[in-house]
Order: sequence, then structure tokens, then C-alpha cells
Amino acid sequence: MRLYFTILLTLLTLNLFSQTFTNPIIQGGYPDPSITYDGEYYYIVNSSFEYFPGLPIHKSKDLVNWEWAGYGLHRIDQCNGAMNLVDVQQNGGIHAPTIRYHEGTFYIITTNVYLPKEKGADAQLINFIITAKDAAGPWSEPHIIDGAPGIDPDIFFDDDGTVWFTGTHSPDNPTYEGEGEIWTQQLDIVNWKLKGERHYLYRGACGGVWVEGPHVYKHDGRYYLMVAEGGTSYNHAMMIAVSDKITGPYVSNERNPILTTRNLSYDNWVNSTGHADIIQLEDGRWYMVALGIRGDVDRASNMGRETFLTPVSWEREPFWWKDPKYDWPVVSPENGRIMKEEKLPFEEQPQLRNDAFVDHFDSEILNHEWNFRRVPLDFYSIDTRNNQLVMNAINQKIGLREQYAFMGIRQKESLFDFEAKMQFNPKKEKEQAGIMINQKDDNYISILVEKNDGNFEVSVRSKEKKKEEEIVAKKRLSNYKGDIIFKVKSTPTKYEYYYSIDAGKTYQSIGETKNDILLSYGWNSGYTGAYLGVYCTSVYPKSKTKAYFDWVKYQGYPQ
Repeated sequence: MRLYFTILLTLLTLNLFSQTFTNPIIQGGYPDPSITYDGEYYYIVNSSFEYFPGLPIHKSKDLVNWEWAGYGLHRIDQCNGAMNLVDVQQNGGIHAPTIRYHEGTFYIITTNVYLPKEKGADAQLINFIITAKDAAGPWSEPHIIDGAPGIDPDIFFDDDGTVWFTGTHSPDNPTYEGEGEIWTQQLDIVNWKLKGERHYLYRGACGGVWVEGPHVYKHDGRYYLMVAEGGTSYNHAMMIAVSDKITGPYVSNERNPILTTRNLSYDNWVNSTGHADIIQLEDGRWYMVALGIRGDVDRASNMGRETFLTPVSWEREPFWWKDPKYDWPVVSPENGRIMKEEKLPFEEQPQLRNDAFVDHFDSEILNHEWNFRRVPLDFYSIDTRNNQLVMNAINQKIGLREQYAFMGIRQKESLFDFEAKMQFNPKKEKEQAGIMINQKDDNYISILVEKNDGNFEVSVRSKEKKKEEEIVAKKRLSNYKGDIIFKVKSTPTKYEYYYSIDAGKTYQSIGETKNDILLSYGWNSGYTGAYLGVYCTSVYPKSKTKAYFDWVKYQGYPQ
């Protein structure tokens, strides 16, 4: 009987009896989702901004259980030169990709937003395409599309064999600030060049401010142009228009927007929904993937913008006096918004969520969850004999546009525990190593060990935007032998920091901070989501000091 109840409890924990799934379907900072299907798997690619590897790709057979598939930008040689991710500015880098599968080849089209260091220089919007026969890679070198302005491009393969690049730009004579316009032009995918006439399609439905993220679909013999509008914060929304020709003219849906939270309370469970893509299943049903921001703390979260799933149906206009009568997509037809709990797309495939991550560094290849801020310098290695991550104390502190020695995994829940076991015993002073919660180059919290005046200390340091780094707490490690375990515990209102120097037998508190320091609101607040990771640095140009990490553990607690 006890065994029966144990099995029953396990099944309930795994959600096997549930007919629903829980949003977001891909947790953590995975914004701007785009989706495609190759006949076996669905694939989603997301923006990666200044992080490397870039363009993370997940795959799924049931739309709710997603596993890592690969990275579109997985080699350093893809990310230098004109495609610069070496010293890219924060909030720059890879924006809003589109992924499509066509005749045995995967295509990802996207933009690298790069701001030169020269004062007053204009941002360079580098639109490019990469291809692969397998989503796991290898992916090609970037094919840069010259003469393509704007961001967030789309690639569309028409039935007649033509290929179309659809992008954004600012009109020459805008009628109001922030006005944008969608354009399209044929694309030669042999020579990777635009060709023919450029056609200007659409300026949006509700003022057209910051029109972006276009996607073109063909349905019922007509072309549908779906765009994001209103910015990527509370006024974010999805609009759609239709045309008999891909080059227009386009008729805007009178019921726009088809997805938004701008009509809901700021305290709605998820806000800022938008920047979406839709896909038709083999059985004829349609679904939408969209970004959204969970309102866990002060209407925001540390995870930034994440990937959500919701059903879509098509309905024909009922007005007897209209001709023609158009079909329009209706997003989340039962309630008109993205819900935390939704019906499973496939009832026989329950959602199995894993909110834990553990890395014992027992593989020669770094786990795919780890990311770097920009293309990394040569600062780490994996010692497979001792199962350790080895980090060099390089002479590069955290700073704007710098390649400092930080590597992290995405924070996936507001409530979490994060731990790491480190060996660090520098002979020189002012060398630091430890763990860090990193939102941006100028927004982070670190827990570090260093040697000062002959003594070892552990400190908590906080850096908020537009403020100097602050030492929140500091303690002398009187019995420190070189081994330490760090622990961060997130609660609904604060972060609590602990350490152990006796192999985890006892933990000492080293202070706390409010948990709103690293919140991700919008463009000016680091909207890429927080990372939890490890960090090492030195003030000496040729330091030989190293930090050794035995393991890293993360456990999220869904709310």
C-alpha cells in the first residue's frame, strides 16, 4: 500500500494525470521565439543578444517538453569581423531571429545590432542568414545581406519558388516619433543578395509605433503579415494584415491587436506579451509562441522575457455585407490572453518539467546551459581527471563591453537555490573568485573570496545601474583552507547569502539584499534576464592564479 501511494505521489508530481501544461514552455531569458517544423520535431530559436554561444535552439515533439538542440552561432569564427560579438555593447547583439525549414535545410535569419565604440557613431544593423542540414549543426558562416535596413527580418518561401526577405525600417518622412514600416524584397539564396523591386507593405494598426518582428504566412490562398508593435514592454502587441499578393496592398484586421496585455491590469500574471510566431500542426490546428514577462516581483522578474505557448483558431468574418470576407487568426480563443495553465496540445504527452541543474564537470565538453557575455577569452578549461572547471584569474574586471571571466546559466524561476563548491587559494592579494548573479555589465551581485592584508575574506558586492559597486557585507575567513561552498537562497522579497568552509556541514550567513536589484523591466533595465554563474579576476597582468569549481547546483521553485 505504501508503494502504491509513493507511485501515485510521483505521478502527481510529474503532472502525468493533468490535461494541462504550465507556461512558460521555455523558462529563463529566451525572448523573441520563432518556430518551425521538419516533419519530426518542432524547433524554436530565440534571441541571444550579447551572449555566446548565440541563437539557442530547442526541439520538441509535443510543443510543451523542449530539449536543447544546438546553437546557431557556435563557433568563434562566426562571431568576429562584420559579425562582431567580441566587444558588442550590452543590449546589442543578436535580435529577433526567424527560423524556417525548407526542402531539407534549416534557415535562421536575424540581425546583429552593433554600436561602434566611436562617440556619436550610428548603430550598425547587420542582417544575415545561417543555414544547416541539421538543427544541431554545424551551421554555416553568416551570409550578410547587403542593403537590408532595419532589424528582425523574416524569410518566406513561396509556392512558386521565390524567396522573400521581409524587414523593417524607419520611413524617410515619419509622421510621428517611432513610426516604422515593413518592407519586402526578393532574395537570391544562391548569392545571398536582394534583387528586384522593394515593396513597402504596412505601418501597423494602432499608431505603428516601433513596428517590428514581421512574419509572413500563406493561408487560404492569401498572404498574412503579422507584426509586433508598441515596444517590448507593457504596450507590446501583435497586429496582422492580409493581402492577395505578397507585395500588397495589405488590409489590416479591424480587430487588431490579436494579442496584447495592454488592455489588462499591470498586475496580470504575465505582461508585455508579443513578438510572436505561429505554426500549423499536421492535424490542421494552429499554435502561437510569444514572449512574455512574468510579474513575480513588482510586475517584473529576473528572467526577463520568456517563451509562452497558446492555441490559435481561424475565423471568417461574419458580416454579410462585406466582400471579400477574410479569415483571421484568433489567439487563445477561449479567453483572449496567454494563461499560466493551458490545455495540452497532445493529451497523451504530459508536460515533464525539470527545474534543477547540476554540473559536476565530468565531460570534456562544457554543458550547453553555460553562456558567456560576448565571445570569451581563453580563461577556462575542464579537468576531466579531477572533474573540475578551472578558471584563470585574468586581468579583466567586469565592465561595459569587456570579455571578463564570467560564465553563467539562465535563472529560470524567481525562487531558487544556487550553490557552487570552489577551491581558491591565491598567493597574491586583490585576486578574486566566486559566484555572481549577473543581469548586465553594470548590474550584478557577486559573492567573492579574496586575500587582503594577509587574510582571506568573503564579501557580497552589489552593483546597481548608475551607482558604484557597493560592498554589502564582508567577513574574515579565519579558518579558511582554500575550500568554500557558496549558497544563494532567493525568497519572495530578498536574496540571502551563505558560505561553508567545512564541506557543507555548517553554513554561515553573509548578509542579504533586496531581490529587486536585478529585475528586468524593459530596454533600459537589462531585459535579457539574469544569469547565475562563476567569476574570477586578477589585478595582475600575468597572473597564474586559478579557481577550481567542483560542482554547481541550481534548483528552481515554480510559484
